Amino acid sequence: MSAAPERTTPRHFSMLRGFHLADFFTLGNAACGMASVFFAMQFMATGELRHFLLSALMTPIALVFDIFDGRIARWRQQHSSLGRELDSLADIVSFGVGPAALGFAAGLQGGWDVALLVYFVCCGVSRLARFNVTAETLAEGGDKVAYFEGTPIPTSVVLTAVLAFAAWQGRIGDALYGGGLMLGPWQLHPLALLFGLSGTLMISKTLRIPKL
Repeated sequence: MSAAPERTTPRHFSMLRGFHLADFFTLGNAACGMASVFFAMQFMATGELRHFLLSALMTPIALVFDIFDGRIARWRQQHSSLGRELDSLADIVSFGVGPAALGFAAGLQGGWDVALLVYFVCCGVSRLARFNVTAETLAEGGDKVAYFEGTPIPTSVVLTAVLAFAAWQGRIGDALYGGGLMLGPWQLHPLALLFGLSGTLMISKTLRIPKL
């Protein structure tokens, strides 16, 4: 007589059981990042300012989720490698891809602009990967990292705030602050240099910022 087949739990349910409360806040962070991208795309399709402002608003909301997931993890003493990887992946969407998409929607669409936006996102990815690899060393035997090497990627909330203010003043598209100029074969809007500066500060190894 054959034995009854072993019942297995679907993988997605098994994975959800491995999540901690903080991880769901991390997913909220990622959801805000994707919403920011979609609102930026909606603005490009419709030209309605509210979509642009909603896209910008998603970044500070994502920051709130990002702050709370860390605090909840420490409060419940539920740190895990899964949570750390989730946090990095969510951050690159919310504070890397989201602001870059908003910048493109604002009118940073010249060749040099796009190169700087790509550079900004790549710096964010590199900075998060470096942090994950060096976190244990930087923690110096404790549970918490003592300082950041380079600016944390959530500082890109400043970029979205600048773009939101520009949009509110009607200074996006052809009216971008600083205008645009041709450098060789491509156009550059000086405003895009803020993304280049932000990316460079993120990957700096000489800049050390205490973690609060």
